[in-house]
Amino acid sequence: MRFISYSILLLLFAQLGFAQQKDLPGVRRIPAEGVQISDKEEQELMLGLEAFAKTIDQLKIKEDQFTQDLLPDVLIYYKAVDYAVRYHEFFHLPEVALARTLLQEGQQRAKDLLEGKAPWTTQKGEVVRGYISKIDGSAQPYGLSIPENYSPNGAKFNLTLWFHGRSEYLSEVNFIANGKGFFPLMPAMKNTIMLYPYGRYCNGFKFAGEVDVLEAMEAVKKQYSINEKGIFNRGFSMGGAAVWHFAVHYPDWWIAANPGAGFAETTDFLLLDKEVLHPNWYEKKLLHLYDCTDDASNLSNLPIVAYNGDKDQQKQAADVMERAMKAEGLSLTRVVGTNIGHAYTPVAAKTVDSLLEIEAVKGKRPAPKKLHFTTYTLKYNKMYWLTVDALKEHWERTRVDGAITGQTIALKTANVTALSLDPSVLSAVVDLKKPVMINIDGTAVTIKQLAKSPLNFHLENAQWMIGSAKPGLVKKHDFQGPVDDAFMSAFIVVRPTGKSKNLLFDQWSKSELERFVIQWRRQFRGEPIVKNDVDITGADLSANLVVFGDEESNMVIREINNRLPIKRDSKQIYVGDSTYSSKNHALVMIYPNPLNPKKYLVLNSGFTFREEAFLNNAKQIPMLPDWAIIDLDTPPGAVYPGKVIRAGFFGEQWELKK
Repeated sequence: MRFISYSILLLLFAQLGFAQQKDLPGVRRIPAEGVQISDKEEQELMLGLEAFAKTIDQLKIKEDQFTQDLLPDVLIYYKAVDYAVRYHEFFHLPEVALARTLLQEGQQRAKDLLEGKAPWTTQKGEVVRGYISKIDGSAQPYGLSIPENYSPNGAKFNLTLWFHGRSEYLSEVNFIANGKGFFPLMPAMKNTIMLYPYGRYCNGFKFAGEVDVLEAMEAVKKQYSINEKGIFNRGFSMGGAAVWHFAVHYPDWWIAANPGAGFAETTDFLLLDKEVLHPNWYEKKLLHLYDCTDDASNLSNLPIVAYNGDKDQQKQAADVMERAMKAEGLSLTRVVGTNIGHAYTPVAAKTVDSLLEIEAVKGKRPAPKKLHFTTYTLKYNKMYWLTVDALKEHWERTRVDGAITGQTIALKTANVTALSLDPSVLSAVVDLKKPVMINIDGTAVTIKQLAKSPLNFHLENAQWMIGSAKPGLVKKHDFQGPVDDAFMSAFIVVRPTGKSKNLLFDQWSKSELERFVIQWRRQFRGEPIVKNDVDITGADLSANLVVFGDEESNMVIREINNRLPIKRDSKQIYVGDSTYSSKNHALVMIYPNPLNPKKYLVLNSGFTFREEAFLNNAKQIPMLPDWAIIDLDTPPGAVYPGKVIRAGFFGEQWELKK
């Protein structure tokens, strides 16, 4: 992509219909509208961006791998200033000076890279770097602290993730220029590189913010010599919530976790502000996605050091997790700051650091002989040597209790219909060259010698059988819904070029598309790829398609409409034996794309939490299941896209449940 002038860019956005979206009255905009900067300052920055863009264009035509690998380290500077100018995201006037500095730093990196140099890659201390996201192709920044004694040719260093707290002013300019989320009070751990994910702004490191963490870690491991068995998970406030989330959902990644304050679930946490939720039946189920209390059993082999100030109401997170862990027979190590609210004391910081240093000396705990795994979705389906591959029913409590005694592996399951065991991890606790007995819910089988590949089991006629289940259209890891899951991997928005006969629906659908594009940029800091329906090619089917409109207005829907479990025409939407008028109803849905069943198709929806949830990270959770019928006589609001009159989950074979 070539960089083009601002006048042309703004004209293009107006033509696409993405410039006129109005903010909802009575709902505080996040991020806020920036302060007004002078015409002279704006012109200066625009000229700087145009000059920077020309240098970037020179880098883009270079085909050597060195340049292309390091180009994201340059692009993050351009994007930071570009967003601040184009979208009026200077929140305080001194940020203009920061933008000038970033333009200078970015241009210097670009010029160095043109000469085949990259001095920042060997820089010690604080350094900001970037990667290109697999979700939307955007350049995303992350911060690092590189110790003076680090050498790429020396011993591998541990890696500590530090998750930053909530800040509605954490634009890319402020993240790159003002410390990158660095936490100065916390002493640096020995022989440890610190990674500060951006998390795509202010979403509690969930959804695309979660993927940001995974992609930043992947980028760091490519660029630095990292000890895979020495990765720590730490953060404070909103970052403390992220620590709990990554601890229960990726429990075998870490040597230890250190959540500070934050939240660990939604319902009880909101009571701190006297806000009482009244979730409907499917919203209650969807709370299980990020409620860490549900999955406390997963922490049985992970050291946790939780911190809070004694006067901080966010000690509630450690309180509820301590109770949930106690119910699983687990204890929680807690450090409490004295006479302090929402902050660390220097004494407590040193205490926490010393406890984590002890864990660093001990080293990462080996794969356990006993595990107690809990999940409600195949999105999070793995722990150590166990992978849950299929469920009897999504969003019901799923449990596997496993114990290894000698050469016998005994598993007790609930709500599981397929699972697999990983011999590469099991080799630490059983002798793979000797016969291994595997007993699942009373069905026993002896394997003479485990191969290197995963050993699969599935439930058939109430009996566990060796091997995978018969292939077919099924829910599986990273392909299980709900709607929001489509936005955690690559997607393309498909814009209708036609017009629906139902005027109310046509206006609603196009407005929801416009809203999604704007809010994705604001909340997840990227520009969605938007293509007209007539321009979709076979190559585009390798991404999730997010399609707006109906069979009259959108060619893609017209092609697949009869292959969907919920159908519609110009008069009716057909949900099993029920019908709803197409005149004033809309269908929102996620389903395997009939044109490529390995990827999602989404109809008429972006991410499903809306403006009201932007105000509190604990409320940033899925608000719709796999499908929903929306009554358009109720206008879209800050919580729902209209009145949700019916909604549900598809079955495990993506079938419409009766």
